Amino acid sequence: MNDTPGWTSPGSAPSDGHDGAGVPRPTTPGDANGSAPQWSKDQPPAGQWTPPTAPVPGQAPGPRPGQGWGGPPPQGNWGRPPAAKPGVIPLRPLGMGEILDGAVSTMRTYWRTVLTITVTVALISQTADILVQRFLVPTPPKIDADASPDEALAQLGDTLQTSLVGSIPAILILLMATLVSAALLTVVISRAVLGRPVSLGAAWQEARPRLLRLLGLTLLLPLMSAAIMLVALLPGLLVGSAAGAALVLLGAFGGLTVVIWLMVRFSLATPALMLERQGIVPSLKRSAKLVQGAWWRIFGITLLTQLMLFLVAMIIAIPFSIIGIALDGKGFDGLLSGSTPEFGWTFLIITGIGGVVINAITYPISAGVTVLLYIDQRIRREALDLELARAAGVPGYGPAPGDPATGS
Repeated sequence: MNDTPGWTSPGSAPSDGHDGAGVPRPTTPGDANGSAPQWSKDQPPAGQWTPPTAPVPGQAPGPRPGQGWGGPPPQGNWGRPPAAKPGVIPLRPLGMGEILDGAVSTMRTYWRTVLTITVTVALISQTADILVQRFLVPTPPKIDADASPDEALAQLGDTLQTSLVGSIPAILILLMATLVSAALLTVVISRAVLGRPVSLGAAWQEARPRLLRLLGLTLLLPLMSAAIMLVALLPGLLVGSAAGAALVLLGAFGGLTVVIWLMVRFSLATPALMLERQGIVPSLKRSAKLVQGAWWRIFGITLLTQLMLFLVAMIIAIPFSIIGIALDGKGFDGLLSGSTPEFGWTFLIITGIGGVVINAITYPISAGVTVLLYIDQRIRREALDLELARAAGVPGYGPAPGDPATGS
């Protein structure tokens, strides 16, 4: 509709119910004396006027074809302004590549603080793991090749039990290392988003009051997973026989599915606890709220990140393992004889050095992806980018309040 009185845009089509009365058109051509307007006999039909493509010298250029009148020069649309980027990520919803790049950029920009944290934690954890393997883990019993089926089954059960008991100290050490590194790196990454440097001492002062709650959360999630798997496997274990074996497989699949679903649902609980100063249960609820509606996206990004880190770990671990086996005579002799190799200090130390290198690289990337996923979800749902821009002092966003990620 074009019902504005006294004005009609060039080439306007007639409005609904009108026949072009608002468009000036001649009735007859002008005479030779010019007393009437000199209209050409050939007039373009209404609504098919095309603006000139090239500007006339001395005259302001008109709109370009397909652009329409009133568009700002030179393209006819303002476009979307670039997002503010005071730190390692642009303050807008992020893609997977930007999340990974932000984690790597944090490690590269704040390498002194990040490597101090990861190398120290990895060195302590690997030293403790070596000592545990050397002095606390019992030697697994050997399975007799000539044993009867019942004896072989009993020996296999003893071997699995020994392996499980031996893995408990290593799991506890890994949990403690993950706890400390996640707490410190979460603080570092939250400051890196704002472009603010942070020292190791400042990160420790900020993370220390929340370590006990983080410990409770770190222990709760594995215990929850173990309880779910136990409930899923228990019916098959009680039934026994072939039907019990089928129930065990079905229960294992169902329990694993539930565990994966819950772990992704609660995957943002750690940054929520650290950055929002919440308790264990409120952090779990907060994570569930942020993940709701984005489960598959967070699952895909987390899975691809872990696969990538696994490949990186294998690439680094294989050369250290080969060197350790080659330099450790006992382990090499065991491999050649076909028996179970008994590795000594040389192998443990060399593979421990490889473990330090692996953890120094994988810890900050894994923690960075988790924290940036948390920030990304808050940007998408709560417009956290505006608060982050204000906190970073980006011009045009108002005075800088306290850190919006931590609530300070």
